[in-house]
Amino acid sequence: MNYHVNEKGYYGSFGGAWIPEMMFPNIDELRRRYIEIIESDAFRSEFENLLKDYAGRPSPLYYAARLSEHYSTRIYLKREDLNHTGSHKINNTIGQILLAEKLGKTRIIAETGAGQHGVATATVCALKGIKCVIYMGALDVSRQAPNVKKMKMLGAEVIPVYSGNQTLKDATNEAMRDWICHPDDTHYIIGSVVGPHPYPDMVARFQSVISKEMKLQLQEKTGNPNPTRIIACVGGGSNAAGAFYHYLENEEVELIGVEAAGKGIDSGETAATLLVGSPGVLHGSRTVLMQNEDGQVTEPYSVSAGLDYPGIGPLHAFLYERGRAKYISATDDEVMKAALLLTKKEGIIPALESAHALAALEKIEAGADDINVINLSGSGNKDMETYLKYFGF
Repeated sequence: MNYHVNEKGYYGSFGGAWIPEMMFPNIDELRRRYIEIIESDAFRSEFENLLKDYAGRPSPLYYAARLSEHYSTRIYLKREDLNHTGSHKINNTIGQILLAEKLGKTRIIAETGAGQHGVATATVCALKGIKCVIYMGALDVSRQAPNVKKMKMLGAEVIPVYSGNQTLKDATNEAMRDWICHPDDTHYIIGSVVGPHPYPDMVARFQSVISKEMKLQLQEKTGNPNPTRIIACVGGGSNAAGAFYHYLENEEVELIGVEAAGKGIDSGETAATLLVGSPGVLHGSRTVLMQNEDGQVTEPYSVSAGLDYPGIGPLHAFLYERGRAKYISATDDEVMKAALLLTKKEGIIPALESAHALAALEKIEAGADDINVINLSGSGNKDMETYLKYFGF
C-alpha cells in the first residue's frame, strides 16, 4: 500500500488544504512550486551540504548497552539531540529557508511550543540574514524561558500569544493570521507535519533524512537495514514522520508512535489526540483532533510543551486508521521516570518530548533479539527547570 500523499494532498481521507480564501495565494504558490524546487540539483546540493556541515549530520545511531541490559532487548538511539540547536527541527528549517529564498521571500514567521522549532527557525534566519518573527503561547514563553532568550539573541522577534490556552495551538492561530496579512514577502515555516497541503508532505520529506541515515547505520552495525520496530514521540508528528518515512511500505518493521497522555487519558488533561479525538478540520487540514460534541477544539495538556497540541498530522491519522502504525500514550509520571532512567543508565538527558518514546519500553513486549530504534528527537537542556522541580534535586 502507498502511505504517501496523493496528488491532491490527501493521505486517504486525511489532509488537503481547508483554508480561507485569503490564504489561497500563499498555499497555491507553495503547492505549485515546492516539488520542482526541492528536487532540483541546486537545492539538493545546498540542502545536503548544510545538513552535513552546519547541522552536523549524520546524527549517530547509538547502541544503548546499559538500557538494553535493563530491558533485556537491543536498543539503539537515533541521536537527533546532537544536531545543531539540539533537536530534529533543524532538518526542516534548513529545507524551508532554502525554499523561501527560491520563492523570493524576505520575511519568515513561525510558531513554536517547546521552543526548539523557534530556535531552529531563528538560527537559519540568522544564517541567511532574513527577518524572523516567532509566535509562542504565553505559557510556553514562561516555561521555556531559555529557548526564548536564544531566539532573541539570534535576532528573532518573539511575540507572546495570550489567547486560548496560551500554548502551541494558539501560537499557530496567530502565525496563520499574520501570513494572511503578508502574502507577498512572507514565508511561514510550519514546524511539524500539520497544516494545509503541501506542508505535511514537505516537512516529512525534509525530516526523512532521519530514516534514510537509520537504514545505512543499521546495515553497518547489525548487517540488516531493517529494525524490529521504530519508536518515536508524536505531537504534530514530524520527528516520527521522519523516522518512519523510509519504512512505511515495509510492513515487517513495526512503527510505534507515543502520544502525551498528560495526567491520564480519562483525566480531561491530556494531549493523546488519536486516543481521545475524532476526525475534523484543524489549521487547514482534515485530520483527527480533540473536540467537543459541538466541534469546538478542546484544550490539550502535557508536561511537554512540544506535545500539547490538540491535533495530529494527517499522515499519522492515516497510519492509525489503516493500522500501519500503532499509537500508544505515556503519562507525565511515566515520562519523568523514563527520562531519569536514561539519564542514570546512559548519561543522556532527553527532551521531555523524547522521553515519551522511552516510556514505551515499559509498555511493549520486546524479545532479546529484537532491534528497537528510538528516535531521541531532542536534548533535555531546555527542560532542566521542569526536571529539577519534579525530582526535587
